[in-house]
Amino acid sequence: MRFTSQTSSDGVSEQLFTLGEIPGVLWTPTGAAGSRPLILMGHGGGQHKKAPGIVAHARRFVTECGFAVAAVDVPGHGDRPKDEEYDRIATENQTRVEAGEDLAPLIAGFQALVARQTVPEWRAVLDLVQELDHVGTGPVGYWGVSLGCGLGVPFVAAEPRVHAAVLGLGGALASAKAAARITVPVEFLVQWDDERVPRAQSLALFDALASAEKTLHANPGKHGEVPALELDSTLRFFARHLG
Repeated sequence: MRFTSQTSSDGVSEQLFTLGEIPGVLWTPTGAAGSRPLILMGHGGGQHKKAPGIVAHARRFVTECGFAVAAVDVPGHGDRPKDEEYDRIATENQTRVEAGEDLAPLIAGFQALVARQTVPEWRAVLDLVQELDHVGTGPVGYWGVSLGCGLGVPFVAAEPRVHAAVLGLGGALASAKAAARITVPVEFLVQWDDERVPRAQSLALFDALASAEKTLHANPGKHGEVPALELDSTLRFFARHLG
């Protein structure tokens, strides 16, 4: 892991890093020392590690809970090198949608493909971030919706260090089998009028989770219209399970 820059503002230190070809960012309290909980965040499709929603969540996790937060660009996004295979699949999927095919199965297939790469990448990032003196080996949480859910479900299922997760805006077609291996507490977000993920698929994914403690948060609105109040709930959820 190589750090490429460091800035600090309003009590939050931001460090950009690379791990091989994986670009990432780590947020911690300014002047942090010693072990603390860590949240790994997965960004949405077409976004990147410093998308506005990711940054807003990360800064509140740091300032209000004292957590560390890490996010990385997934393949084909942000500062990652161009991936011709993923670009080809995305173009083919767009053509198929324009021809009248259902979007949800195409998204599910693409997410399952990308997850085979991102799960080991995220575990490697977690290994190295937890070696840092100002992060340490405290409990780990995961937050990810939309693409961050499709990639996050198999990650949470595979990673025993994750103690709690906030997921949502994803469907069972992509990750129901992995969801059946998740037993940690989960808060799950559904947009009732989601135009990208059919409601039945979202509810089926929630149902597939094997967690004894899981809570469904359903709000009216389309895919990108999750109400801001959900961030308050997310903070309480992670403080309860990681703090």
